[in-house]
Amino acid sequence: MEDVLEVYHRPFDPERPVVCLDEASKQLIGETRLPLPAEPGRPGRYDCEYVRNGTANLFMISEPLLGWRTVQVTERRTAVDFAEVLRWLVEELHPEAEKVVLVMDNLNTHKLASLYEAFPPEQARRIAERLEIHHTPKHGSWLNVAEIELSVLSRQCLDRRIETAAALRREVTAWEGPRNDRAAEVQWRFTTADARIKLRHLYPTLQ
Repeated sequence: MEDVLEVYHRPFDPERPVVCLDEASKQLIGETRLPLPAEPGRPGRYDCEYVRNGTANLFMISEPLLGWRTVQVTERRTAVDFAEVLRWLVEELHPEAEKVVLVMDNLNTHKLASLYEAFPPEQARRIAERLEIHHTPKHGSWLNVAEIELSVLSRQCLDRRIETAAALRREVTAWEGPRNDRAAEVQWRFTTADARIKLRHLYPTLQ
């Protein structure tokens, strides 16, 4: 926990950009009947029946020091999908950075070994060497700013039926654009000093 908190208090450094990564699934739901649009004095109405169209995965990539985020929609959340996100981070998003400082949780695919499932060993090693990884503790994923961004996305964009992965991509792109334009930030105020007071019971007691 203290390791992650220390990362958030580093000054911005373009040579070592701080990136938070998290993921979530979204069920794709289609309509069996055409919804009735909202009218003055009456909300829009949807039929209680619906069609399940599978699920899609959303990778949230957030740079908290810049107030920037992007969402990548994939069909699955396999190790190969995760590895492709890491490749994109270091080879396309930050090709000139010395290291990408990456904060993420301990999901089973969130390991450097995933790179070797997706790429030749030489490329996997190059990507791994460009990453400085900080894992949130078990049951401490709330320390990940990307999880907060996913919560905002869920409330503002995903709280309704979305039928296809293509429609989902359009919706999240429309959401992230204005949020990035105004450089919306997560106001992170929790510090190590706060942790040592409020979470005192989690620290060992020395006799």
